[in-house]
Amino acid sequence: MHRAPRRSLRLPKFALALPSWGYYVAFFLVPVVLIIFYSFGTKIPGSAGRTEFSPLTLDRYRDAIKPTFFVVLQQTMRISITGTLLCLIIGFPVAYFMAIRIPARWRGIFLGVLIIPFWTNFLIRTIAWRIVLSPVGFLSNWLQDIGMRDSNIQVLNTKAAVQLGVVYNYLPLMIFPLFVTLDRLEPALREASKDLGASRLKTFLQVTLPLCAPGVIAGLLLVFIPLSGDYITAAVLGGADGNMSGALVASQFLQAQNQALGSAIAVMLMGSILLVIAIVAIISFAFKAVLHRMRKVDIPGTRGDDLAVATNG
Repeated sequence: MHRAPRRSLRLPKFALALPSWGYYVAFFLVPVVLIIFYSFGTKIPGSAGRTEFSPLTLDRYRDAIKPTFFVVLQQTMRISITGTLLCLIIGFPVAYFMAIRIPARWRGIFLGVLIIPFWTNFLIRTIAWRIVLSPVGFLSNWLQDIGMRDSNIQVLNTKAAVQLGVVYNYLPLMIFPLFVTLDRLEPALREASKDLGASRLKTFLQVTLPLCAPGVIAGLLLVFIPLSGDYITAAVLGGADGNMSGALVASQFLQAQNQALGSAIAVMLMGSILLVIAIVAIISFAFKAVLHRMRKVDIPGTRGDDLAVATNG
């Protein structure tokens, strides 16, 4: 007797992604929607953090663009952009040295040295800089002992201290993706470029840099986005002069108990981050187009319009 084949119940392929999508919706999308909704509310006078939403209003955004708060947002963007660029300038040579110059058997040790700071809590690492930068700390005393200064250093509670702190805290996040992309580059590509007569600078611009562009983009995003929302570094090292929007949002929620205004400032911060990313994306596409034109070479003795070829680096 012939038996009919048993049919097993199969879930759709996207079912495997449902847990991650559920986590994303519950812990990212819903909080963002709530923040945006609260930004249209109004704090109830005399209440301990209660917000009313009747009617919905844009007054909190008008408050957020007043000089008292908007100056802090501008300062946040300056510190974030400067810190991200400094991480790229410092991190690229370090990643290049580890990926190209260090033998493979020693690279794990160098990566381990970079990871060691992450074994310590973010807050503790930031507080440690208060000891280093203290006017009566060992750095200040050492600079006076060797004659480089005749008075105590005054770096704490300034923008410079915040700038130094964010570069220190986020630099490894720039180095790791750069190292991965540089480590995967084929050495033969650089050697071929040099054999064809390209200088070191031209090899870097036309071969190395275009191929490691994904690592550069990943590093920029990994550093810029969390750095822009950082409030621990500003609160610990910046004081009033080095305040950032993250610390301002936290103070509105925790001290002022004004969730509506804190939400409006947070929304403006998110919008500023997206705007900067969009501008950088446009600049990167333009830079990519320029590099593409630079890679075009004409074969001698032929018409460039007909037989121009583009090297793929």
